[in-house]
Amino acid sequence: MTLSFRLHALSFRIHDFYFRILQWVSIMMNTTQRRQQIVALINQLGRQPLESLAQRFGVSVQTLRNDVRILANRGLLMRHHGSASPFPGRENVEYEQRQIVNRSGKQLIAEHCLTLISDYQSLFLGTGTTVEQLAILLRERQGLRVMTNNLHAVTPLCHHPDCELIIAGGVVRKRDQDVVGGDALRFFSRFRVDVGIVSVGGMSRQGQLFDYNTEEVMAREALLENARQRILLLDSSKFDTEASCSAGHLTDYNIVVMDQPPLPALRNHLSAEAVRLIY
Repeated sequence: MTLSFRLHALSFRIHDFYFRILQWVSIMMNTTQRRQQIVALINQLGRQPLESLAQRFGVSVQTLRNDVRILANRGLLMRHHGSASPFPGRENVEYEQRQIVNRSGKQLIAEHCLTLISDYQSLFLGTGTTVEQLAILLRERQGLRVMTNNLHAVTPLCHHPDCELIIAGGVVRKRDQDVVGGDALRFFSRFRVDVGIVSVGGMSRQGQLFDYNTEEVMAREALLENARQRILLLDSSKFDTEASCSAGHLTDYNIVVMDQPPLPALRNHLSAEAVRLIY
C-alpha cells in the first residue's frame, strides 16, 4: 500500500469523522430547540395530546414521548398517559390562552349544565372559562338572580334582558379579570342561593381537586358554603393535573359535569357517594 493511498484513506476518515460530528451537533441542536419549543407551547396552551405534538413538530410519537419523558424528569412538564401538561405548581396560563384549550368540551359542559338550571333561580357563578361558557347560555333562562366574581361572566349577562346581576367588589385580579380572596369571600358570605357553580384548576385520578392559589380556593369555599346545591364543571384538559393548592374532592359536590367520563373506579366511587355525574 503506497504512502499516497494511505494519506488519501486517512483524509477520507477524517472528513467522515468531521461530517459525523457536524451531523450529531445538528441533531442535538434540533432536539434541544424542539424540546424548548415543546415546553413553551405546553406552558402557553396547557395540556396537549402527544399525537398532536408529534404532528406539530414533525417527529414520531415515540420520539415525542421520549422528549416528554426527559422534560418531565427535569421538572419542566407533567407527563400523563397520552398527553403532557405544565408542571404542577406553576402559575396557571393566561385566561385568553385557557379560553381556546378544549373549547368544544367546555361548551358541551355548559350545555349540559344549562339543563340543570330552571327559570327564576338564584345562582352563584365562580371563576373560569367553562363558567364563562355557561354564562353565555343563561340568556335561555328567565328571571335569574346571579351573583359572581367572574368579570368574564358579567359581560354576556349584562345583555340578558331578564336577569338581576350582582358582582363582587374589591381588588380585581387583572390577569384573570376576577375578584378573589377576602373581598370575594365576604361577598359570597352575604347571600344564600339555590345553585353554586364553579370550576377548578385540576383533578387527580382519585378525584382530588387542585387550584393555583389559596385566594381562589378561599373564594370558592365561601361560594359553596352558601349554595343549597353545588355543581362542579370540569373539562377533560384538567384530568390528571395537580397544582399547588388542594381544593377538595369531587364528593364535595352534588353534581359533577364533564365532557368525558373519568376512570371507572372514580365513577363507582362517585356513585357510592350519591354524586350525580353528567358527561
